[in-house]
Amino acid sequence: MKRLANFLVLSLFVATPLMAQETTSEQSAAEQSAEIYAKGYDKFRFGGYGEALVNFMDYGINRYTRPEGNEKAHRNSISIPRFVLAFDYKFNSKWILGAEIEFEAGGTGSAYELENTENGEYETEVEKGGEVALEQFHITRLIHPAFNVRAGHLIVPVGLTNEHHEPINFFGTSRPEGETTILPSTWHENGIEVFGTLGRKYARFNYQLQIVTGLNANGFDRNTWVASGKQGIFETDNFTSPAYVARLNYIGVPGLKLGGSFYYCHNTGANSDKTATYKSIGDIPLRIYTADVQYKNKYLTARANMVYGNLGNTVELSNANGKLSGLSPYSRVTPIAKKAVSYGGEVGFNLRSLCRDNTRVPVIYPFVRYEYYNPQEEVLSPHTAELRNKVSMWTAGANWYALPNLVVKADYTTRRIGGGKYNSENEFSLGVAYIAWFLSK
Repeated sequence: MKRLANFLVLSLFVATPLMAQETTSEQSAAEQSAEIYAKGYDKFRFGGYGEALVNFMDYGINRYTRPEGNEKAHRNSISIPRFVLAFDYKFNSKWILGAEIEFEAGGTGSAYELENTENGEYETEVEKGGEVALEQFHITRLIHPAFNVRAGHLIVPVGLTNEHHEPINFFGTSRPEGETTILPSTWHENGIEVFGTLGRKYARFNYQLQIVTGLNANGFDRNTWVASGKQGIFETDNFTSPAYVARLNYIGVPGLKLGGSFYYCHNTGANSDKTATYKSIGDIPLRIYTADVQYKNKYLTARANMVYGNLGNTVELSNANGKLSGLSPYSRVTPIAKKAVSYGGEVGFNLRSLCRDNTRVPVIYPFVRYEYYNPQEEVLSPHTAELRNKVSMWTAGANWYALPNLVVKADYTTRRIGGGKYNSENEFSLGVAYIAWFLSK
């Protein structure tokens, strides 16, 4: 943890001298005050975001099968990671409907059913070609800038990437790898939320408090920790042990945002598909802590973030998950770690700022990003950690903002696996992404 503390101190040191510059920080919809949230349209707006990605890699598809790590192989891939349609509708000035529908990666469209009449076996049914996910669907009641209520299907604001998941809000062709390895992304759950903005000028904060569907311990595994525990496989979610989420952001200095979040679920095992799976284990509590800093002015954009998680009863949980049905949609790869960690930072410089903001000069941000993550930061005896899950990586590239809401990206990534004990993984990527409101009335 000393290495992590030093990283965060350095990040704050870098950001502090920039605070004199005035700018507007990026804000998600949930961060905005009641007045801001209601502005921009009178009755209805429709839009969305999307991205396309091409990867050129020098490594194989599995780093765990060979003693030297991933095999050296040249392969390429092309994908549409996500295409999202969004709309907001005002019933009146106080009641607002918001929704986002995500088309992700042209998935298989498989649905799982748990046939309790057949000894609780899993059955798979192909229903459609192309996976469609409801990313957001909620009703908001605007009451006061300091206190508003939202209920439905919500974004869980744990970590920097989940709060700012739109593709123009991060450098690089892909979302930061550390956060998205150990946490669901985009993380969205059913529940209820209160949110608002407090204070004035240099003592200004916004907050979110949520009670949402808790993660399901069936999905926890060695390589992604709790990221695969998000519910939504079945038509209804288990709500036996809900999760409690809190996020607080300091936004008192223009362009600067200091944030932190906390997630707690008392017993993730109680949200399992079958109630008897973890009955003999007892509670399986989960705690996640995050901290992040962002700063943006006309010259540069800088971000840094940390995620630290603690999971209980992991020895017994690992033994149970290793025995899950082979027909289940879970990986069953164990052991599961007691602690997982991710931290990273990125900085990009606006080349146009060197040219006195000449509008004939394209807006290009060269950037560099560093990340460290390990879904097996601490594994309890008698189990041992898989060192190939310990990753440190650098990404360098450039974002060309052809329009303020349309970006073309290129970057090169190199990963150091297990502290350098295994083959490195390198790739070059190209991407294009946008976010826009197409219609506003």
